[in-house]
Amino acid sequence: MWKVWLLFDPRRVLVGLFAFLFVLALLIHFILLSTTRFNWIEGPTATKAAMATPAHALMLPSATADTARA
Repeated sequence: MWKVWLLFDPRRVLVGLFAFLFVLALLIHFILLSTTRFNWIEGPTATKAAMATPAHALMLPSATADTARA
């Protein structure tokens, strides 16, 4: 294994590796920022399905509604 480092300069290899990983990290973060679910700058946006749901369907039934039926 040590003969491999005789072919390549370790400083250049490490600088190249860190540059590649930095560019990869930037690419992944920009891809996530372009989605609506993982955009941490603008926050989550309401989807069409959530906006189409009526408000009374989202409310939990209260205890008084159960006693009124009985």
